[in-house]
Amino acid sequence: MTLIPYIAIAALVVLLVVWSIRVLREYERGVVFTLGRYTGVKGPGLIILVPLVQQLVRVDLRTVVLDVPSQDIISHDNVSVKVNAVVYFRVVDPNKAIIQVEQYMQATSQLAQTTLRSVLGKHDLDEMLSERDKLNADLQQILDRQTDNWGIKIANVEIKHVDISESMVRAIARQAEAERNRRARIINAEGEQQAAEKLVDAARELAVVPEAMQLRYLSTLYDIANDRSSTIIFPIPIDMLSRLFDKRDSRPE
Repeated sequence: MTLIPYIAIAALVVLLVVWSIRVLREYERGVVFTLGRYTGVKGPGLIILVPLVQQLVRVDLRTVVLDVPSQDIISHDNVSVKVNAVVYFRVVDPNKAIIQVEQYMQATSQLAQTTLRSVLGKHDLDEMLSERDKLNADLQQILDRQTDNWGIKIANVEIKHVDISESMVRAIARQAEAERNRRARIINAEGEQQAAEKLVDAARELAVVPEAMQLRYLSTLYDIANDRSSTIIFPIPIDMLSRLFDKRDSRPE
């Protein structure tokens, strides 16, 4: 019976020692409160607290991968799309992450969702599909600036998917086909223009020396003779026909 008080005291001492000792890993920090007041950040390693007086809140400093759920967005050109993204962030100031905001993980997630809707809603669908790097950088800068007071650093933001309806996919395909047809027609017209310019230059060169036209006729006849054709068309110079018509018109009636 006389040993019971000593056993109780020893058990109490052991319990107090267990309560006062904390071990923090390399990637963890502990925000310490003494009687409810912030007194500092400790860790990593062995931390000794005053039981019933001091409290410790663990904070993980590793990079967190936050999946932003799909958001229904109306683009600047009035197209309904669904966009989801991934946010990479980490805590750089543990005391701000605990003191300045309640549940910094949830707060960052909600902020990322609202920022995604507000930023992408100012851009057209073509920009969402073709300028993702620029949009990712804009989202990262806006989120990083807003979470700076929470002790959080936004490392990167990546837009994962931009889902559009089947009707819009068909419309985009028709638009792309029309664009390709437009470019083909422009290229064809430019080719015709260049060919016409070259023909004009060639005609000017041949007009200087009329014998060159005869050589050209003979070359054409040689090419026709090589083909297995039963019909040979002999070209007659236009100027020869014009001289014949002029002579006939000049005869007296």
